[in-house]
Amino acid sequence: MELFDYSHENLLPHSGAVFYFPHFFSPKESDSLFHTLQTEVPWQQESIKIFGKIVPQPRLSAFYGDTDKPYTYSGLTLQAHAWSGALLQIKTAVEKVSKVVFTSALLNYYRDGNDSMGWHRDNEKELGYQPTIASVSFGATRTFQLREYSSKQNQRSIDLQHGSLLLMQGDTQHNWEHRVPKATRIQSPRLNITFRVILPL
Repeated sequence: MELFDYSHENLLPHSGAVFYFPHFFSPKESDSLFHTLQTEVPWQQESIKIFGKIVPQPRLSAFYGDTDKPYTYSGLTLQAHAWSGALLQIKTAVEKVSKVVFTSALLNYYRDGNDSMGWHRDNEKELGYQPTIASVSFGATRTFQLREYSSKQNQRSIDLQHGSLLLMQGDTQHNWEHRVPKATRIQSPRLNITFRVILPL
C-alpha cells in the first residue's frame, strides 16, 4: 500500500505508519464540535466479551456510518446511526488529508480519567488488509500508547490534544497494538472518533 506523503514524521520506528496532526481543527471549531457531539450523540455503555466473560466497557460509545455496514468486535455487533451534520463535517476534513473515503465512525466518550481503552488492534476482517484508521480527539488531552504486538516492547506514547488527528496506516494494525490508559488525575471528559472503512465480507 502506498502511503500519502504528509510531510510529517512517522512516529513508528518500523513495520507501520502513524502520523500526528496536533492542531487539525482550530480551537473554536474543536470547542463547537465537542459540545455538539457531547450533547447530541446517544451515548451508551456497551458490554463486550473478554476471556469468555461479559463486562461493561469502561467508557461510553456510539457507532455511525453507512447504515448497511454493521461492525463487530469483541463479540459485540453494532448497527450504525445515520451520519450527523457534525460528523460529516469532521469526516470531510479528514478524508481530504487521508485520501480515504470512510464508511463508518466509532465514537468513544471518556467521562474522566477513570475511563480507558485496553490494549488491542483494529484488525477485524471487515476492515480489510492494511486498514487506514483516522482518529480525531476533542476535550481533555489523553495519552495514547502503542507497542509492538509480538514482543510487547518499543512502547510509544502520544498526548492526543483537543482538535487533533492521528492517522494509522500500512502494517500498523498487524504489528502494533494500542491503548488509552487510565489517568485518574484527569477530571474532564474526552471524546474520540475513529473513522474506518468497513468492507463487505
